[in-house]
Amino acid sequence: MKTISTTNAPAAIGPYAQGIVVNGMFYSSGQIPLTASGELVEGDIVAQTNQVFENLKAVLEAAGSSLDRVVKTTVFLGDMNDFAAMNETYANHFGDHKPARSAVEVARLPKDVKVEIEVIAVVE
Repeated sequence: MKTISTTNAPAAIGPYAQGIVVNGMFYSSGQIPLTASGELVEGDIVAQTNQVFENLKAVLEAAGSSLDRVVKTTVFLGDMNDFAAMNETYANHFGDHKPARSAVEVARLPKDVKVEIEVIAVVE
């Protein structure tokens, strides 16, 4: 197993890694809308989802992968009423690539953010 860490995404705020590579696959920890310096992006679901994708791109790059190599995502929403706007923003980041996905509403997310996303991707 190889631990992935980059300063281009927020540092882990607990006893976990930003991601792990094992057997040619990358598994990310959930990313929330914090900047690389740890500042919370307070905006609406679109602004928060965009920041989450910036973080995901950074950890994927550090792992030797990218969004077009993602095979599965899990999206955690604080409010399922935000699904349509999150979904449109999500689609903009993936373009024609459509990984498998789960999306669930949860009771609460860290720092009371609106969205958290984790990915599994192929690494070469």
